[in-house]
Amino acid sequence: MQDITKNNFDFIRVLLAFIVFVGHLGTLSSSKELAILENSPVEIAVFGFFIVSGFLIARSYERTSSLSRYFKKRFSRILPGYLLVVFLAASLLSLISCLSFSEYFSNSQVYKYLFWNSLFMNFKAPSLPCVFNNQAVNGALWTMKIEMSFYFAIPLIFLLFGKNNRYRNISLIILYFLSLVFLNFFEMKGQASIARQLPGSLCYFIGGMLVYFNFDKFIQYKNKLIIIALITVWTDLIFHIKFVSPIMISIIVMYIVYSFKFLNNFGKYGDFTYGIYIFHFPIIRTFTSLGLFKDYNPFLMGIVCLLFVITVGVTSWHFYEKKFL
Repeated sequence: MQDITKNNFDFIRVLLAFIVFVGHLGTLSSSKELAILENSPVEIAVFGFFIVSGFLIARSYERTSSLSRYFKKRFSRILPGYLLVVFLAASLLSLISCLSFSEYFSNSQVYKYLFWNSLFMNFKAPSLPCVFNNQAVNGALWTMKIEMSFYFAIPLIFLLFGKNNRYRNISLIILYFLSLVFLNFFEMKGQASIARQLPGSLCYFIGGMLVYFNFDKFIQYKNKLIIIALITVWTDLIFHIKFVSPIMISIIVMYIVYSFKFLNNFGKYGDFTYGIYIFHFPIIRTFTSLGLFKDYNPFLMGIVCLLFVITVGVTSWHFYEKKFL
């Protein structure tokens, strides 16, 4: 049977981060030439991250000797980078604010941004004074509070269903469908922003968990499952209702993770995907605010922006994030 440690998680995370970057580049650049990039499946990529988290966090908890050690490992991975991007945004974006330094740093909105965003409640204070026309500074951070919620959900799920409970699969499937009820209810009401919050996004997280808890069977039947997934996922897309697509997308994502052996060493230069994800949004907005997409070739500036984002992500990992692990 396939070794669970030989995988392409580093590749799939880079791929998902690139999809998110491309979609946001099309949306945030305000460039007609780049508008076609808005068709990038950003939502599916974000849900792909939730699927990966479901698998890896369940595995992390099961392999960790104590609850305190589990939370220490999880928080050490997400908190330092998250707090860094919040602090840097609040301080460095003062350089492009239409307010003077004294006006900017005496504005209570700056400190509200720091306070609420530090608590993962970026929806309470998404903007900074006179920055990006008072639009959201970092719209990608909405997923972080959900990720944190998943960290707390795993111990609770293990507590309720046990590590080797024979009813665990059926229990998770019940949670899956309850999550779908919430997700579809608010999507049909045209409130997609609420639908993708918890518990709506839980169905994707559970998809990753189910693959982990049934790993051997997944590997045994993965070639048949991928065919079923690729065919049936279109059913939901055609009828605009999410019923089987979350679990089918989970199968597709995990199939990529445990196929294509030549991608196994993709992460040998570091785990910088997280940095790319949390920094890309304000960097694209800064390029737009400075008129770089408007005054220069937008495709060239898109490549420059991507290279800058990658540089920031790699630097964040090697000189900051890695030190906390």
